[in-house]
Amino acid sequence: MEIKPAKAVIFDMDGVLIDSEKFWKQAESEVFSSLGVKITDEFTQFTQTMTTAEVTEFWYKKYPWDNIALDIVEQQVISRVIELIATEDCTIAGIKKFIEDLKSKQYKIGLATNSPYRIIQTVLDKAEIAHLFDHITSAEFEEHGKPHPAVYFTSAKNLKVDPQHCFVIEDSQSGILAAKNAGMTVIAFTNQNSEIYFDLADHRIISFEDPLPALFS
Repeated sequence: MEIKPAKAVIFDMDGVLIDSEKFWKQAESEVFSSLGVKITDEFTQFTQTMTTAEVTEFWYKKYPWDNIALDIVEQQVISRVIELIATEDCTIAGIKKFIEDLKSKQYKIGLATNSPYRIIQTVLDKAEIAHLFDHITSAEFEEHGKPHPAVYFTSAKNLKVDPQHCFVIEDSQSGILAAKNAGMTVIAFTNQNSEIYFDLADHRIISFEDPLPALFS
């Protein structure tokens, strides 16, 4: 049977549209430390792939605090990340032109992130790309975040494109696994890095400033 070309490109957000990992670390350190949490590199390795709600619950179980609900703490972290995104230089180089070139080739453009929904608009405004997306979604609305494929299935459904006809651009191991488990073609955005888990992807993109790869033709 003939394999039809992909009709949609779905982007991860953190690390793909913006360089935000450092903001999450800073916000979590500020907020959780103020509550008596002793943040260590050993434990942050576990929290890197979690949703914000999961991270908040993780630290609460390690260092329970009083007088403030977990959902309020979670929102404090999110608000701090939004502040940092809005005020710092963090847009990934070349991303706007890259998406514009995909749109010119009639691809539908989606966004599927583990990050909370209310951060998304700040990111899209920062990169000046909000008008280029046909659908955006967050794992906040799913029972499970990445590496579970649910957020990618939701994205494909709303884009009205079969998962097998979707490209996904990811930079994390959990995201790559989520997209693979959704049956999508996965492109690792390496950003000059050399992580072993990039081998799980079907293709690689080193920089969005390079010409559009031939696989999108």
